[in-house]
Amino acid sequence: MKTWLVKFLSTLGFVGYSPLAPGTVGTLLSIIPYFFLSKLDPVYYILSVILIIILSIIVSSFSIEIFESQDPKQVVADELCGFLVTMFLVSPSLLNILLGFVLFRFFDIIKPLPIRKIEQLPGGFGIVLDDVAAGIYSCIVIHIILSFI
Repeated sequence: MKTWLVKFLSTLGFVGYSPLAPGTVGTLLSIIPYFFLSKLDPVYYILSVILIIILSIIVSSFSIEIFESQDPKQVVADELCGFLVTMFLVSPSLLNILLGFVLFRFFDIIKPLPIRKIEQLPGGFGIVLDDVAAGIYSCIVIHIILSFI
């Protein structure tokens, strides 16, 4: 039961098993929880995101043993964390979601400093916190862009 639950949570309902770009598919799925969380007061939004990050670190740590890899491709809970961080205080319009999606995927793939270093943290910390860092970069950039629009 524990193995099934870890797989279910870490792969966002088995979306991480997608044969094509599981990280991108996981980020696309993350739009749904973001849409609902965006209705919350910012304090409750950030508290929810912190809880999701903690849970993701825990299940990602267990997933390392289950998938026998230090950074299993199937684990996409980290994409959820990164996208939710990206979209903090961003209204859920189609343009904003598209912009947040593109920016997050860009920073998650490129991994500028110190994201690549963070990725080397042990266990679930490395799996999740590099995406959180990419989300922070993306959040800053999206807010700069939106301030000019």
